[in-house]
Amino acid sequence: MPAKGEIVLFDRSWYNRAGVEKVMGFCTPQEHALFLRQTPIFEHMLIDDGILLRKYWFSVSDEEQLRRFKARRSDPVRQWKLSPMDLESLYRWEDYSRAKDQMMVHTDIPTSPWYVVESDIKKHARLNMMAHLLSTIDYRDVEKPKVKLPRHPLVSGNYQRPPRELSNYVEDYAATLIDG
Repeated sequence: MPAKGEIVLFDRSWYNRAGVEKVMGFCTPQEHALFLRQTPIFEHMLIDDGILLRKYWFSVSDEEQLRRFKARRSDPVRQWKLSPMDLESLYRWEDYSRAKDQMMVHTDIPTSPWYVVESDIKKHARLNMMAHLLSTIDYRDVEKPKVKLPRHPLVSGNYQRPPRELSNYVEDYAATLIDG
């Protein structure tokens, strides 16, 4: 939990039980029902203790999710993000959607409502969420000091880099991945 004055962002946090654990059978129906019953109580306790709790659901269409998975599959830099669990979730889209709807019915409470962020465009989603979050917090703008870059010192001509062959350079593997 955050210390006083801190902002902490959790990705899913304790809500895994409501989604992936329910859909994939990683919890029993009784454990899931208990979670839905206890979560609003837990969140009230956090709020009573002074935590400002904001919950955001980043809503991605099934078409966009499929597009992202395909992009991950073919992009060597992002392949690590694509797990067997992700692939299985494609077949369980409606189950995940029903689990999300049920979660919101039970955990969307007046003191801690869910805010849905349209997320097919990632950059817009992030900016929209940040703007909304800041709009819910009482804060004052802090004047940002203007940063002045120092002038680059004059080159004396007394320095020369050593020849490349004297250093161990990493091979430019990334250049082999770019479609030319």
